[in-house]
Amino acid sequence: MADATQQISDQLSDSGRALFRQRMVKHLLPMGSMALNRGDEVSGAYFVLRGELRVFTITPNGKEALLYRIRPGETCVLAINSLFQELPYPAWVRAAAETQVGVLSGAAYRQLFAHESVIQEMTVAALARAVFGLMGQIEQSHALTVEQRLAGLLLNYADASGRVAMTQQAMADEIGAAREVVGRHLSRFARDGVTRSGRGAVTILSKERLHAIMADA
Repeated sequence: MADATQQISDQLSDSGRALFRQRMVKHLLPMGSMALNRGDEVSGAYFVLRGELRVFTITPNGKEALLYRIRPGETCVLAINSLFQELPYPAWVRAAAETQVGVLSGAAYRQLFAHESVIQEMTVAALARAVFGLMGQIEQSHALTVEQRLAGLLLNYADASGRVAMTQQAMADEIGAAREVVGRHLSRFARDGVTRSGRGAVTILSKERLHAIMADA
């Protein structure tokens, strides 16, 4: 059992734990691959074991709009809703990095949900994360400029060395802007000594300057 789901498994009854382990099928998704497409039939509950899934919709002008992210130990509330309501999946799900997903069959998830409090609590928590994540995206898109959203993205996704391993298109999709606009802001950041751009990545040179941009919100 993967570390990300061990805590859940440990809180189940003996019979629930056995069902959870036996009926979960693991899949390894390369970065950028699709886990679900809009209109797909959902066969089970999706758990992220490692990596990250990005749930998004597509706006009328063809841009991706992030709904929420699913991180290790979390599950997809839209998939659960589709599962219980027997509805097609209403969005798209892409692997934001190489991601291992565990899919628990629909019958097993329904049985666990009916009898195991930890599964009930996890489902409610997934719904809460999705709602608050969506509210945050709406607030950010209305309250912050593209420059501020880009600064926030760089600060949030930088590793310990300050490197953000994302293409300009991925950044644009994440903050709801055009790639060309993101490119112009990154060029200005580079001229001002705030960041340094490379192939498929950006390195932060001054976190203080990015925080100052965010503080102007």
